[in-house]
Amino acid sequence: MTRTEDIPRPPEIPTFAPAAARSLFPALAGASEVYLDSAATTQKPLPVIETIQRYHSNNTANAGRGTYPWATGLTARIARVREHAAAFIGAEHPDEVVFTAGATAALNAVALSWGLTALADGDEILYNASDHASNVYPWQHLRGLLARFGRRIHLVPYRVTAAGEADTDDILAKITPCTRLITTGHLHHVFGGLSTLEELRGRIDPAILLCFDCSQSGGHLPVDVTALGADFAIFAAHKMFGAPGTGILYCHRRVHDRLTPFLPGGNSGVEPGPGGLRPGPMPSLLEGGTPDIPGILALGSALEVLESLGLDAVAAHNRALTLRLIDGLRPVPGLEFLPGPAHATCEVGYGIVSFTLEGISAADAGFVLSEFGFLVRTGAHCVPAESDGAGSVRVSTHIYNTPDEIDRFVACVRTIAEEVT
Repeated sequence: MTRTEDIPRPPEIPTFAPAAARSLFPALAGASEVYLDSAATTQKPLPVIETIQRYHSNNTANAGRGTYPWATGLTARIARVREHAAAFIGAEHPDEVVFTAGATAALNAVALSWGLTALADGDEILYNASDHASNVYPWQHLRGLLARFGRRIHLVPYRVTAAGEADTDDILAKITPCTRLITTGHLHHVFGGLSTLEELRGRIDPAILLCFDCSQSGGHLPVDVTALGADFAIFAAHKMFGAPGTGILYCHRRVHDRLTPFLPGGNSGVEPGPGGLRPGPMPSLLEGGTPDIPGILALGSALEVLESLGLDAVAAHNRALTLRLIDGLRPVPGLEFLPGPAHATCEVGYGIVSFTLEGISAADAGFVLSEFGFLVRTGAHCVPAESDGAGSVRVSTHIYNTPDEIDRFVACVRTIAEEVT
């Protein structure tokens, strides 16, 4: 192990005042605990809470149906949130933004509205088997559905590098003329590695679609779906200061004519015809029923908060905390980092670090940490790969975390390590 005195001095935290940002989050105001589980869900700022409360308290109505002011006002507000969301993620057109019930619903929408009809026998999807189950199970479900109709598609897993990123060399080696989609987590939810697939540009058939699960990157760093070259991109509102049960599915216009309805029913973009349902325009084609109106409005407020803080500032803050955390944990005896920024060849960090500790299970370590007031995630973290169940400890930060919290957490882990080794 590297001696403590040999560890470089932790990077300076940007002057951007985390204490002022922290005051926006009521749940943290009187809490004695240190919340280090923002990769699971972020704390909610006051403007988001107030938006939800106002919807339920004032002029509650349905959107997209009534002609009276309460209803038409909500319809207009949702349209403005859609435009705002499109600009926030770098989409060129508002009709490329679909509101969903979250990331899982969005990825299932891609699988069912695109894959169910677009994929033929023998087609292939490249995926990361260690991604979140939301970006693994929908493709396995799709494979099973298609098999019932005599179409057999192949799911081809690719490797992850020591830095926790998609191994683009392995992806290139596994692409065949039958490859139709490459899907990846933009920011890995356990490893904290960023995958842009930039190395693939110009080297693969442009007909191959790219899908990015941006659940962890959205709201943590600037994301531009156009710059990514994404055909599909997924965002979870509850991981970007918004409410649970709301999400964004980005669909590039070039795939619109290949999509079929996902939720046909009330207020959906379909029309009955002699041969069945005729698809209508996007994004209503993939939206059906009463939308999560308070969730969508709250998403608009969350985007405003993120923009007021500045995503560059948020990213810089998380990077500094990540490097401070890694430098503090590195000399702890018996601690082993999972793939991620601790193994990167340069100083990177996006607010996620995972590790194991010799002599104690991740679940027990998490329990002890919680007894000392540190709230972290432990276990397999929704990775569907086979394991012995030991899992790991995941620490994830956001703008409301401070250098002092990181230092106290490191000291606590060091104490635990000394007790169990």
